[in-house]
Amino acid sequence: MARRRVIALFGPTAVGKTAVAVALARVLRSLGETPVAVSADALQVYQGLEILTGTASASEQAELEHRLISFLPVDARFSVGQYAELAHSEIDGLLAAQRLPIVVGGTGLYLRAALADLTLRPPPEPGVRERLTEALERDGPRVLHDLLAQRAPWAAAAIAPTDSHRIMRALELYEAGELEPPRGESELWTQSARHPTLLVGLVADRAQLYSSADARVDAMLAAGVEREVRAANAAGASETARRALGFEEVLAGDTEAMKRRTRNYARRQMTWMRKLPGVVQVDVTARPAGDVAAEIAELWRRS
Repeated sequence: MARRRVIALFGPTAVGKTAVAVALARVLRSLGETPVAVSADALQVYQGLEILTGTASASEQAELEHRLISFLPVDARFSVGQYAELAHSEIDGLLAAQRLPIVVGGTGLYLRAALADLTLRPPPEPGVRERLTEALERDGPRVLHDLLAQRAPWAAAAIAPTDSHRIMRALELYEAGELEPPRGESELWTQSARHPTLLVGLVADRAQLYSSADARVDAMLAAGVEREVRAANAAGASETARRALGFEEVLAGDTEAMKRRTRNYARRQMTWMRKLPGVVQVDVTARPAGDVAAEIAELWRRS
């Protein structure tokens, strides 16, 4: 059986995806492969937010080349549609060059966009997002959620009343005439992929994961994340760049809120992972990255 042409690593924040990817690259090189990481992270695309977004360090990039990181200025807006086009180009180019793409990330939609041909929605018409943002700041997310429930109850039922980002996006699509009731199985939860892919989900004991998330925040603070975020804010960080986990909390100096939000995000990522079709879960609890990488390489070798 021919081996799968792409490896994808998904997992919650602070689970150790980058360390595993680097260790996996070492194993794959010993098998004669030339791996390259392709990031599937919505915020690591921004230059100047490397500490906050947990972008691979210089030493990690020296061991494993990373694509689609730190290439956008912080004042640029970015969409999943733009990302999908870039990711497909990178993956196809690597395969054509007989290299092995390792798609690495914790943004579920971006991971699926990298691996599959999704029907992606258009960006909002000029002025719509600004108007909705003003309403959000004035009235709060629950009022906008009530508005969405009046216009598209099926959409509101699937979105938490506190999820500002998804509420606004649904209203944008409604106003563009693009929000329709779901028909059949969602593209997000099918096994369709552009190339044969081994999809691995990294999981960990919840206590360890939450402890790692807290430690990650402390490490960011020690590394100068406050200076980084304030510089990005002064440079006019775009609305999409400001979605980086912890951006607003760092500006507010609220470390505990940043840790709480990070733990909550990790929990949501785990929920997303459980829905991914064909995912092979690998437990990393109390295991060194090298051991995890060896297991994944064996899964790939047998695929």
